[in-house]
Amino acid sequence: MRSDTNFINNEFFHSDKAELVSVFNPANGSQVATVQAATEDDVLHAIKSATLAQKAWRKLTSTERAQYLHRLADKLKTQSPMIGKALADESGKSLEDATNEAVYAGEITRYHAEWARRIEGEIIPSDTPSENLLLQREPIGVVACLIPFNFPVYTLLRKIAPALITGNTVIIRPSNNTPCSAFEIAKAVQLAGFPAGVINIMTMSHATAEMVCTHPNVGMITLTGSVGAGRKVLEYSQVNIAKSSLELGGKTPAIIEADADLKKAAREIAASKTTHCGQLCTAVERVYVQESVYEEFITLLKAEFNAREFGDRSLNPSVMGPLINESARINIHQMVARAIDDGAKLEIGGYIPEGAGHFYPPTLLTNCRQDMEIVQEEIFGPVLPILTYKTSDEALELANDHQFGLASVIYTENYRTAMKVANNIEAGEIYINRTPADPYQGYHAGWKRSGLGGDDGKHGMLEFTQTRLVVLNY
Repeated sequence: MRSDTNFINNEFFHSDKAELVSVFNPANGSQVATVQAATEDDVLHAIKSATLAQKAWRKLTSTERAQYLHRLADKLKTQSPMIGKALADESGKSLEDATNEAVYAGEITRYHAEWARRIEGEIIPSDTPSENLLLQREPIGVVACLIPFNFPVYTLLRKIAPALITGNTVIIRPSNNTPCSAFEIAKAVQLAGFPAGVINIMTMSHATAEMVCTHPNVGMITLTGSVGAGRKVLEYSQVNIAKSSLELGGKTPAIIEADADLKKAAREIAASKTTHCGQLCTAVERVYVQESVYEEFITLLKAEFNAREFGDRSLNPSVMGPLINESARINIHQMVARAIDDGAKLEIGGYIPEGAGHFYPPTLLTNCRQDMEIVQEEIFGPVLPILTYKTSDEALELANDHQFGLASVIYTENYRTAMKVANNIEAGEIYINRTPADPYQGYHAGWKRSGLGGDDGKHGMLEFTQTRLVVLNY
């Protein structure tokens, strides 16, 4: 069993006063690690280190900062077997998927390194003839990065790479469910030769996380998490008016038109719903099927769900893995039970398996209504409610009738229908004839309660900057 300490000022810092956090493998319930939880002294040490380091880090040219990021991308690739092993043990992912996540994290790091020569300001015409207005982009300072459990390696680099290239330093809180992979990343940071204090990684309680987020030296908080966590971050940000970037809940609707390739749609939606046991922010969470093809599509989707087995992916990588913990499994099962009590029909799944591990079977619910909890609230598991519609206008209205607006999907061969939905969907992303995958050169940003700001691409990089207007009179 491994034991980890927090990474502060470029070294692993042991504290005699720290409480221990236990980390468990969700596939079999075995304890895989103990991790020291940051003390208040650790937090102050990290904030002081990040603050001092940022003064020098921001003065480097962006191309110099990019060299560090390129080296980190190289080390993430070479260290991917170790990062992947830690991630697989704490998350229940297959070793291959976990290792590939580390490799992909290296690629998004390299992508953001390439912004070095493209962080642009503006020259704006002035009303005064002998005057220029220069708008500069500057770093914010110290950024608190709050990382989720579902894709903790990729999301960690998704947050810190744009923060670092723009001249910020970071304090990272990985999920207490999946902290070990973050400390393997810290080893890659050391190997890449980053200056002390630029990257700090700590396991934290809610109290110490609040201490970080409300400290006056922390200028920005970036989170991927639940709406509840987002509300808490907004409370924290009020203390010092820190900038917040929030990627929150999702309830991706998938619209299946009568002219869609139904086999393709069923196959891809089933894969979306069962990848990492449905624990994806953009996984399809509700399906609207044109009533003329409903029976055919349900038959295809049931076959796809029936073909998905679940189990320990360290023993059989081809099966669907577990939910992150028992609390998640109980919550999901209770949602399914309430949906059935409210009139939904259980087509497949919907039970708690016997034995070790937090497994839940692929579950399909039909005869659902728009006002049901199972349609209105994020499930974050392998459960899929199905509804029908008559016209594409009705489907669009149902898709938009929601508190969330992160991603959306439509399957159709009619480009007019596709463009009508694309131009009117109330979501930050729409995927046409495919399921979501968050291209890192795009912009992953939610509408409504799905968040503020966003990640990826040019606009995600610029989230980590603030502006200065220089009024130059000559």
